Amino acid sequence: MPEPVIVLTGGTGHLGTQLARRLKDQGARLAVSYLIPEEAEAFEAAVDLDEDRLMLRRVDSTSPEQVAEFFADVAETFGGFNGVASLVGVWAGGRDIVDEDELRLDRMLDINLRSAFYAVRAAIPHLSKQAWGRIVLIGSTAATDTPIGQAAFNISKAGVQALGTSAAAELADRGITVNVVTPSIIDTPATRAALPFSDYVDWPEPDEIASVVAYLLSEDSGVVTGAVIPTRGKTL
Repeated sequence: MPEPVIVLTGGTGHLGTQLARRLKDQGARLAVSYLIPEEAEAFEAAVDLDEDRLMLRRVDSTSPEQVAEFFADVAETFGGFNGVASLVGVWAGGRDIVDEDELRLDRMLDINLRSAFYAVRAAIPHLSKQAWGRIVLIGSTAATDTPIGQAAFNISKAGVQALGTSAAAELADRGITVNVVTPSIIDTPATRAALPFSDYVDWPEPDEIASVVAYLLSEDSGVVTGAVIPTRGKTL
């Protein structure tokens, strides 16, 4: 099989950077979308891929047109791609359902759910041409644990989980697997800043989550599809 080409949407954050490093070590070429230029610069420096092995593109992942154009450009540039990891996401909490407003709900649905839907929809025609592919979505254990005070986030991540299992069923006969990795929380500077009084000792680190995603993107993971895989660390 030729060297893999992997698409990472929203791939310049902490998780995406660690995943990119792992995929680089496996010989993959990468197409990575981002929104924040400073984040993209840090990603380039951290991953250090040759220009001919990295396509870095600013994309609004909540725009179906931009997402579709990005995937088409990836396919044209690299002659196709083998895997997709949808890493776009944001957390917001602190409000009960009666206090939640439509703008925050829409933001959660746009960034967490619709971005994943647009990525899956854009990827399917390209992956179907080769009858082989891997799709990994990032959900959250909040979809089933449903902690109080963050209903909008919980709902958006429940949608990601349903998207993953639905896509897996639809694509099973095309050789395309779809799985959802569901962290409880990821130990990043932003998470620590948002939860300053939490005990982060047992939080899983980005590279630990990345190792699971990298396996699900590999050829070896072909027997796994439609799975929802908790990556809680020691935070049961």
